[in-house]
Amino acid sequence: MNKLIGDKAFYKRILALMIPIAIQNGITNFVNMLDNVMVGRLGSGPMSGVSIANQMLMIYNFCLLGVVAGAGIFGAQFVGREDYKNFKSSLRFRLYLSLVVSVAAATVLLTAGGSLTNLFLKGEGSKAEADMIFNSAKGYISVIVFGFLPYSVSMSYTGALRETGDTKSPMRASFLAVFVNLILNYLLIFGNLGLPKLGVKGAALATVISRFAEMFYLVIKAHFVSRNVYFGGVFKTLKVPLKLGAMITKKSVPLMFNEMLWGSSFAFLTQSYSLKGLSVVAATNICNTFWEVFGVSFIAAGVTVSIVVGQQLGAGEHKTAKETAYKMICFSFFIGVLAGGLYAAAARFIPLLYNVSGEIRDMAFYLILIEAVLMPFDSLVQACYFAVRSGGKVWLTTVFDSGFAMLVIVPIAFILARFTSMSIYEIYFLSKGAVIIKCILGVLLIRSNTWINTLGKDL
Repeated sequence: MNKLIGDKAFYKRILALMIPIAIQNGITNFVNMLDNVMVGRLGSGPMSGVSIANQMLMIYNFCLLGVVAGAGIFGAQFVGREDYKNFKSSLRFRLYLSLVVSVAAATVLLTAGGSLTNLFLKGEGSKAEADMIFNSAKGYISVIVFGFLPYSVSMSYTGALRETGDTKSPMRASFLAVFVNLILNYLLIFGNLGLPKLGVKGAALATVISRFAEMFYLVIKAHFVSRNVYFGGVFKTLKVPLKLGAMITKKSVPLMFNEMLWGSSFAFLTQSYSLKGLSVVAATNICNTFWEVFGVSFIAAGVTVSIVVGQQLGAGEHKTAKETAYKMICFSFFIGVLAGGLYAAAARFIPLLYNVSGEIRDMAFYLILIEAVLMPFDSLVQACYFAVRSGGKVWLTTVFDSGFAMLVIVPIAFILARFTSMSIYEIYFLSKGAVIIKCILGVLLIRSNTWINTLGKDL
């Protein structure tokens, strides 16, 4: 049991890192949920349009996560051996890559967003409903892309601060973003206090402004308030050593590819589910939004795994790193059980927050129950994924993560939605339930030791 259960000091360290991350993610997801609910008060059409737009934005978000994570693998290990110089270089390089990804994503969405939206409008439903969904998605995208630049900077600084052990500053930045976003949502979506009623464009504009506020807070905090030694003089030079840049790129590109495929898998799944009717788009949007709210705890546990295990690998403590991975997998499963129970308990009440039909509410209720049952397995997989990723074996990570999604989960949904008469509930359960197989593979990977690795030793 000592292999799976840690002592008091272990959990004290884990919770000290994890709780601020969970709070930060919880705040972010809570705001996203409120955005979703507020837009949902406009009707199922605008809500579905924003949901489809967010499926495309998710691919960008995951690509950005891949870039930040690639540099973060090195950052955590540099902190583990107090290598200040290379940490600063890794921060500069992740900023450059993040900005490139953001410009590319904005270009794609502005030029091809309409065509991509139409792929989600093939299911049963009226033309008027489809047109409303399309126009809502297009309007949302036209504004939200202006938030890509501050978001990329914030993501880079959030990852870097966490790697140094500062998880509270990103949390406080999220509090600020929440406050700004909530106030502006109230004013701009519904046109309160004499401001114009902008609907979905108002929701997007509120998000963009809040992201600028978050970015300014993080940059000022890192460089001028906390005077963190890892950020001092970061921009005395804009150069990145060629060797380190090549090493980070070698890790970041596969991770970005992995995250892009992972985000695409969600879009493919939603598109397959939508073939069962446009009402399914609205129902799955409700589920996805609240899954993120209830999943913040075990997602934070996964990020904590990458920080702690990454630092231990950087210090050459391979045996300790593996022991930590086992304990965190067990801990994450327990958290998933608790989160799933709470999610199931709230399942009947969540759909009532939306101005949608009784059919959509009932559908969302049953889909939430399916997700709640599977949540402990989602939690376990998160811990395995972040542990494997901390060792820098990025192609192994890609096969385990997006490879499994694209080769197993997506084909299940694709085939069942198109070639069978199964209901959305059966298709949803069978495609989502494949995570149980992934759990087995994840534990086997951890046991194999193939993921254990120390990076940048010769820099």
